[in-house]
Amino acid sequence: MNRKNIVSRRSFIFCPGLRPDMFPKAVNSGTDIVCIELEDGIAPKDKDQARKLTLDLFTTAFDGQGAELIVRINSVRDEFGLADIQAILKTSSPPPAIMLPKVKTPDEVTWVDELFSERGHDTRLHVIIETNAGLEAVYDIAKSSSRIDALFFGGVDMAAELRCKNAWEPLLYARSRVAHAAAGADLDVIDVPYLDLEDLSGMVKEAELVRDLGFSGKGCIHPKQISSINEVFTPDEETVANAKRIITAFKEAETGLVVIDGKLIEKPVLRHMERIVAIASRVSEKR
Repeated sequence: MNRKNIVSRRSFIFCPGLRPDMFPKAVNSGTDIVCIELEDGIAPKDKDQARKLTLDLFTTAFDGQGAELIVRINSVRDEFGLADIQAILKTSSPPPAIMLPKVKTPDEVTWVDELFSERGHDTRLHVIIETNAGLEAVYDIAKSSSRIDALFFGGVDMAAELRCKNAWEPLLYARSRVAHAAAGADLDVIDVPYLDLEDLSGMVKEAELVRDLGFSGKGCIHPKQISSINEVFTPDEETVANAKRIITAFKEAETGLVVIDGKLIEKPVLRHMERIVAIASRVSEKR
């Protein structure tokens, strides 16, 4: 496969930057990603303190317990985002990854990439597509930096930008466009959290829909959603076994297609099968 490092990004949950006491609980919640929040969840008067508390976390050997740690900074087009970037550039212990919200152009991503490269930081990038301009430029954004690991779909802000209802059908085109761009750039693509905590079945249904659309995972707003989200995006035993059969068949074949259980399978499917097996392996390692 082209990707050097496939990881499981089935679920993510936010943790406020003002509450470092909550970090250990978040990383032990079972989620694949813990996103430390500096943006919408932090009031302007608290931005400086949240930034300091968050960056202090990475000056020690904080154990993520297998969870991927990401810091969602503010938009780099406003003063708080610029302050976030400057603080990261000043520190010798940057976060392993940051999330860039409200991205509109590939230049925003390229600019951050170049600053980090000049500083010598290995920080990875995750990009939220939640603006109309970002949706229009999503294909170029997805390929704007080799640091990008995933695109995130911001459904709430996107619905507001598109002047449509925040529901499945009105946002289907936007979701599909983001999934298409992510696949073209060989990136993970992660969906917006489901906001109704009391509607677990509705959350599972939406998660299944985005999974079938090509998404890698979905966000959570509460720890009680994590296990169900993880289950939806974890390949089941039958799926993994079938993927392994197909991989083996192609290894033994001398052509670009094979027949399994009477079904003709062409070689482009192989890449997806390898991804299924890799994700299942990563999930098994976490258990």
